[in-house]
Amino acid sequence: MIRVLASRWQGSVLVCGKCSKKLDGGFGEKRRTPLAKLLRHALGLKKGRKAERGVVEVKCLGVCPKNAVMMIDGARPDRWMLVPAGADVDEVVAILTEHPSVPSPSPPSASLPLP
Repeated sequence: MIRVLASRWQGSVLVCGKCSKKLDGGFGEKRRTPLAKLLRHALGLKKGRKAERGVVEVKCLGVCPKNAVMMIDGARPDRWMLVPAGADVDEVVAILTEHPSVPSPSPPSASLPLP
């Protein structure tokens, strides 16, 4: 039997744990704090499903940039973000909280002939 749990999440942010581990944190004043932890603090989120949003550190997102952390905003999954080590967390929070009506980059059109 499948159980369904209620959550207050209005969205989620996926942060690559493998990228964070390679940087040994890489963020904050001493550059030792992981991006996921800093985002939770900067957004003022509660723990678990009682938070407004979820910041989830996932195993690997498969992009593996150098000196950066891969991040996906669940509200806009068409925009993947590479956050360089030492980036200003206020700038990252501003991007995550900007109004969703801002047009996101559209994928290139396929110019392959149809059969």
